Amino acid sequence: MASTHAGARAGATYFVDSRAGDDGAAGTSAATAWKSLDKVNAAALKPGDTISVKRGSGFTGPLRLKASGTAAQPIKIQAYGTGALAKISGTRDDCVVVKGDHWRVSGLRASGCRWAGFLLDGDSNELNGVQADRNVAGVYVTPAGSRNTIRDSVLTDNNRMSVNDEGGDNDSGAFGVLLNGDDNVVTGNTITGSYAKSDDYGTDGAAVEIFNGDRNRVTHNTSRNNETFTELGARKGKTATGNVFAFNVVTSARSRGSFLITRGSHHVVGPVKGTIAVHNSVYLPARDTIGWSCHDGCAPSILKLRNNVVMVGGEAGWEDGSGADEDGGVYKGRTAKFKLGPKSVMADPKFVSRTDLHLRPGSPALKRGVPLTPRWYGGKAFGKDITGKALPGSPDAGAYQS
Repeated sequence: MASTHAGARAGATYFVDSRAGDDGAAGTSAATAWKSLDKVNAAALKPGDTISVKRGSGFTGPLRLKASGTAAQPIKIQAYGTGALAKISGTRDDCVVVKGDHWRVSGLRASGCRWAGFLLDGDSNELNGVQADRNVAGVYVTPAGSRNTIRDSVLTDNNRMSVNDEGGDNDSGAFGVLLNGDDNVVTGNTITGSYAKSDDYGTDGAAVEIFNGDRNRVTHNTSRNNETFTELGARKGKTATGNVFAFNVVTSARSRGSFLITRGSHHVVGPVKGTIAVHNSVYLPARDTIGWSCHDGCAPSILKLRNNVVMVGGEAGWEDGSGADEDGGVYKGRTAKFKLGPKSVMADPKFVSRTDLHLRPGSPALKRGVPLTPRWYGGKAFGKDITGKALPGSPDAGAYQS
């Protein structure tokens, strides 16, 4: 028989069903489910409690999660029943607002919200298996949000701009994930369609954008048809230091796109220090594309790259200043403006197809990578390829190990 942790309480479970529920009911069983999110917002939730949300339900947000769990007893949100995930929408507010700490949120879809589908403003929260679409930001981690995890979720067509006007170089929006906080993890997600028209830039958007966020780890994500995979910046007086991008697969059929954009000290939102990109596989075949750009004062302290495979129809990579610190990579593009590392090569990586970035036999990326310690890819827990395969002593470049 399992024993309960000393001092732990048996959590209560509350049920919500927008179709058959009743806000006058007890909410403590599927047969007595509440009908609206108002009851959840008003509930005095405690560590160990669970909110079960009926699949197929539809709600107008916001869902406000203000209580806090503990590391041993998080507060959970989960789906029950069959059918599509419960959908929360509404243009008057962000849809799911997590103000507390130690929440485990799964089984919800946030669609067409005011700005963010999911807003994480607390610490040590986890989104797992959620969906977000048609928002300015699918998931927004605020400057106060730290040590949160966004995993195994589907963020689709978050393709709206919040600022979109002529001049000012200030258009903003179309984020799969926007990280303003520190020490967050974005892993195992599928992020598509972060792309919108922009008066300033023509088009804009990012799968994962980091602004003023430090030590975030972005790993093992699949990115398709986004404007850029990641763009980094920091307001003067702030930092975006030590962010890691590892084992991500980035493809796009769009007419323009990029993998990684970062800045040195001469840029208005620079310097962005200590960015690391390792074992990423990138294929952007259109002409108006760039693999990576480290500009306005690039240096090894700004960007380090190891064991990436980057094939683009435009510029494979671009650096100025003293340049990035690069090695173990395979690159192909019409042009390139950066110094290859000792083990790097300009060659066709022989991807299986435009969307399948496994390596074919004879690929120059096979055994091309240099051995890396766990700090390069965010810690031992992340030391595997995008399919979960362990890294060998002589690794292949890219996100897949043969």
